[in-house]
Amino acid sequence: MADGMRIGLISFGVAEFAALRETCIDGGHDPVVYAYSRSMRPRTVTDEGAAHAAGRITAALPAGTDLLLPGSSEGLGASVRGYDLDLLVCYGFSWRLPRSVLRVPRYGVVNIHCSMLPKYRGPAPVLWAIRNGDPYLGVTVHRMDEEFDAGPVLAQQDGIPIPDDVTPENLWPGLSPVLRGLLAAALNRVSDSSAGEPQAADGVSHAGLMEPEFSVVDTAMTAREVHNQVRTFRFMGPRLGPVATVDGRPLKVLGTSLTPVDGLRLDCADAPVWITASESVAANG
Repeated sequence: MADGMRIGLISFGVAEFAALRETCIDGGHDPVVYAYSRSMRPRTVTDEGAAHAAGRITAALPAGTDLLLPGSSEGLGASVRGYDLDLLVCYGFSWRLPRSVLRVPRYGVVNIHCSMLPKYRGPAPVLWAIRNGDPYLGVTVHRMDEEFDAGPVLAQQDGIPIPDDVTPENLWPGLSPVLRGLLAAALNRVSDSSAGEPQAADGVSHAGLMEPEFSVVDTAMTAREVHNQVRTFRFMGPRLGPVATVDGRPLKVLGTSLTPVDGLRLDCADAPVWITASESVAANG
């Protein structure tokens, strides 16, 4: 175990940065800089809502800690080079980092990934777990290399329940203690360059961003698939939903039930779903 490491943190929200920072401090380390991943891909425009999120992160920023808002991997590498970092810790960072960045910190870069790697490699593991109807979520802390989510595993745990009405807010209480425990275990191993178990060659799957066609409900899918499609959108945002044609009119579907309730009935390939919340597409332009 390396004592008193200087650590940089990359994440996406106030609670997430706080969890990473507190875990590092509890381990005797010094988080000296934050970097906020403000876009899903480098060299692209700032994501909608990112400016508001950056404002909340700034308001909660600990005294003496800098905040970086990189627009490219090269900019990130150039920025963190001046902090003499021992380690960079990423959670919720979708960019593929080049070797020029991975080699900046003394012990490299570790990533916290919300799946049991090698399952769901890619930028959207939680969305794919919801989409596929997985009952549980896993978390892996691994060394970053030039392949997406393929580096050696430092710590890993399965079994975090995914509620049927899953949102970021109600998933976090189960996820946070696991994340903290696994990061603490990884920090104890990271200074040993030989530490970390290679990922299995079997069971590799990929979790890319949702394809454009996923924004439309296809009633040739099963009722469970449609229900999980709506759940996936709800996790992405409270007013997001796929569009379904019901009685000849398009509706943004915000909530569904697999059991009969008051609401519009939508017949799918094997059974109906009941639409419990929706918005008129025409009314929202």
